[in-house]
Amino acid sequence: MTPLYDRDGWLWHDGDWLPWRDARTHMLTHTLHYGMGCFEGVRAYAGAGGTRLFRVAEHTRRLLDSAHALDMSLAFDAETLIEAQRQCLPRNGLTNAYLKPTVYFGAEGLGLRAKGLTTHVMVAAWDLGDYISPEASAVGLRALTSSWARHHVNISLCRAKTNGHYVNAMLALNTAVKAGFDETIMLDPEGYVAEASAANVFLLRDGVLHTPEVTSCLQGITRDSVICLAREVLGLEVRERRITRDELYTADEAFVTGTAAELLPLRELDGRHIGARAGAPAPGRPIENDSVTARLQHLYRRVTRGDLRDDLTPFAEWLTPAE
Repeated sequence: MTPLYDRDGWLWHDGDWLPWRDARTHMLTHTLHYGMGCFEGVRAYAGAGGTRLFRVAEHTRRLLDSAHALDMSLAFDAETLIEAQRQCLPRNGLTNAYLKPTVYFGAEGLGLRAKGLTTHVMVAAWDLGDYISPEASAVGLRALTSSWARHHVNISLCRAKTNGHYVNAMLALNTAVKAGFDETIMLDPEGYVAEASAANVFLLRDGVLHTPEVTSCLQGITRDSVICLAREVLGLEVRERRITRDELYTADEAFVTGTAAELLPLRELDGRHIGARAGAPAPGRPIENDSVTARLQHLYRRVTRGDLRDDLTPFAEWLTPAE
């Protein structure tokens, strides 16, 4: 794989377009040392009507909310940031892309009491490719419950998508991957299911869809999209509440959602085959096409790619055309 720094293209930085290979930041940049910053992951998809950004307004609002919660003053409004993300696609010749708008502090000083720090914003876009193998997307992920707890509302800003939070997620995920698993499930400090390393968690039991309430986990935009599709298109009841790990063990179905991951089945947790009680396919076999997980996968793919026929026309507002 070609390193991200070794390519041609353009990045948006503080209102200007910068050649990709000219992008530089000082080694004493405050955010590099202390993790004080925030970012978003935004997807753009090619479809019959051209390339569109998926829910870019919601992602940009969350970026601004995160910066405000961190007390990082921005010189750019949502309209400017959305326009930068739109233009980033044609400038880089991209149709399917992952965009990462990021807010960070400059290199005017170090230390927890550093004063006079400038706030910078950049937007980069590239072709993400497959987040995970197509086989895993069809068959499902094997996950391990992490010994690392997710954040608590009195420990960190759980609603903000901050750079430093992902140290916690990487510790949990790397432990699971080294043990031979695909993903990890993290519990909150009280022992309830929070989320995967960088994705929200859902389970289906007796025709009702359940997902952890938004306390220690991030209020995911893909999570919200799936809840809307489940309720408004499939007519499912969706409950947001506290969930225990053994509820995942005994679920009829389970899956995780995120901007990069989209919607991926969860087939095993801690060696327990999820869906065994409901007659789910044996380990290693693809999920059934009529399962709720597969139906939501299909709906989500249709919406993000602009296939808004029939019952999906109300979701046109989620798509923003690229320039």
